[in-house]
Amino acid sequence: MICTKHLNIITQKQLLGLIPLTAQHILRMEKAGLFPKRIKLGKTKVGWFLFEIEEWIKKRR
Repeated sequence: MICTKHLNIITQKQLLGLIPLTAQHILRMEKAGLFPKRIKLGKTKVGWFLFEIEEWIKKRR
């Protein structure tokens, strides 16, 4: 059985509502391996797995 929690994807707009950082800063952190990697959803659309973002936030508490 697949855990659907691990399939929830958030858009960049939703991510920016959760994380008080700019899109450019998040991209720099991704490239440095300090932030979860985005996934490509379409030609120009990207998203992130919500559980990875939640884990990233928990590690910073």
